[in-house]
Amino acid sequence: MSAEEVGGPGGHGGRDCVRTENPRDDRARQVLAITRKAKKDLRLKSVQLRVTVDGREVVTDALGESMTNVPARPDMHFRAGSVAFAHIATALLQLVEERKVRLDDTVERWLPDLPKADKITLRMLATNTTGLHDYVTDPAFLAELEAHPFRAWTPEELVAYPLRHSFWYEPGASWSYSHANYVLLIAALEKITGVRIDRLVKERVTGPLQLRDTQNNFTPEIPRPALHAFTSERGLYEESTFWNPSWTTAPGAVITTHICDLARSAEAIGSGELLSPRSYRTLLNPGTVGLGGGTAKCPASICLKQTEAKHFGFGVIVVNGWVFQNPSFSGYAAIQAYLPSKRLAIAVSATKTATTPEGNMAEVVAQRIAAELAPGTPLDVG
Repeated sequence: MSAEEVGGPGGHGGRDCVRTENPRDDRARQVLAITRKAKKDLRLKSVQLRVTVDGREVVTDALGESMTNVPARPDMHFRAGSVAFAHIATALLQLVEERKVRLDDTVERWLPDLPKADKITLRMLATNTTGLHDYVTDPAFLAELEAHPFRAWTPEELVAYPLRHSFWYEPGASWSYSHANYVLLIAALEKITGVRIDRLVKERVTGPLQLRDTQNNFTPEIPRPALHAFTSERGLYEESTFWNPSWTTAPGAVITTHICDLARSAEAIGSGELLSPRSYRTLLNPGTVGLGGGTAKCPASICLKQTEAKHFGFGVIVVNGWVFQNPSFSGYAAIQAYLPSKRLAIAVSATKTATTPEGNMAEVVAQRIAAELAPGTPLDVG
C-alpha cells in the first residue's frame, strides 16, 4: 500500500488518525474526562474528538460503538454536511483575490432562470442574504424526505421548493438561512470556473490542506471504515448510515470526513490559512452584522438578528470569536470550531442511541471542552 493511500508522514490519512495512547498532558486528561461524562449524560452511541493547540495535538480519541460490538475509532468516516460550505466559501474568496470574479457581481449571467438574479449577488448566496426560503423547513419537502430517505434529489428539485414562495425580503435587506443558497452558489461557481465543484474544492482547499480523507461522494456510499449512524427521527430507532444525503446540497459537495481532517479543517478555515488578510476579514464578517430581525413578513425565528457576538460569516458561523460549522442530519452530528485568540481547534462527531436528546449533541460536547480550555470565551452555538 502506498504512502498516498494511508496518508503521508504527519498527514491526516485514515491510518494516521489514531487515538492518543496514554495521554500525559493534563489538558488531554481533562478533555477525555469531560467527553466521557458528556457521552454518559447525553446517552450517545459514539463520540469522536480531536483537540489541537497551535496545530499540535492535545488529544485524539473515539468512545463508544459504531455498531453493536464494533468499537468506534478516530479514523472512521462520517457525513460532514455544511463543512463543505466553509470550503466552498474559501474557494470563492480565492477567486475574488485572483480577480476572476467580484463578490458583488450579480448572478444573472450564470443563473439566468433564477428570480431576482439581477439583484442577487455571489456575496448574498454565500452569506444567506438572498431572501430565499429554505427547502429544509418546507413541510412538503420534509414529508417526501421522511417517506423516502433513500431518494436521490437533483438541484432543480431542491430549488423548486423555495421558488414556490415569495422571497422573505428583497435580496440583501436581511438575513435568513437557506440551503438553496449554496445549491445555487455551487451552480454559479461551476459556470464561472468551468470546473466541477468537487474538483474545484480539492484543487483550492482540501488538496493544499492534505485532507485526504475528506471526499465528495456522488452516491450514499461512505468510504471504509464507516462510522454508522442511527436515528429516531421517523418515529422508530433505525440505522440511517446509507440514507441518501443528496438533499443536503448540490452534487460534488456532499462530503464525508474523519475527525483528524475535521480538526485540520477547523484550524485552516478558522485562521484564514488559505486566504489573504483582507479575505479573512471578509470571512469573519462579510457585512451580515446588523442584518436580520423580525418583520411583518419574516418572523424573528427565520430572520435571525445578526450581532457582532453571534453572526453568520462567509460560509462559517462566528460566535464570541469562535469560527465554526456544525452539520447535523440523518443521525450524524459534528462540529469543527476554532478560536483564533488561543489557536485552539476542537472537532467532535457524535452518533445517537434511542434515548439521546434531540439536537446536535456534538455541539454540547464541544461546548463543555471549550469551557475547560477557553474559560470566559463560551462556544455559545445555541
